[in-house]
Amino acid sequence: MKPISNNGFTRLYKASIYSWQGFVAAFRHEQAFRLEIYLLLVLAPLAFYLTDNSLERALMIGSWLLVMMVELVNSAIEAVVDRFGGEQHELSGRAKDIGSAAVFIALVISAGIWAGVVLS
Repeated sequence: MKPISNNGFTRLYKASIYSWQGFVAAFRHEQAFRLEIYLLLVLAPLAFYLTDNSLERALMIGSWLLVMMVELVNSAIEAVVDRFGGEQHELSGRAKDIGSAAVFIALVISAGIWAGVVLS
């Protein structure tokens, strides 16, 4: 009997499991990500209330999902830095600061999109 390969649907299934584990870990251990999830639960319905245009809704909700995606990447960077660098190091601090800056830029983009849609 041929062993089950790791391509096709099996690979997709396993990737989905790993992604779900990542969501759960971020929700359990990252306060900022939890806050962003809670805000999504408010902002998504608000986007439907504030607009009649599906493109505007997609931009508003998508921009917030971008914030959450960058937050996940930032959290992953922080976890790796913390795992491998217990002592203070300039590069560790720089990596964390750059990840934080990426989250800030995503927040600015999202705020700009929301303001542009609501105020137009």
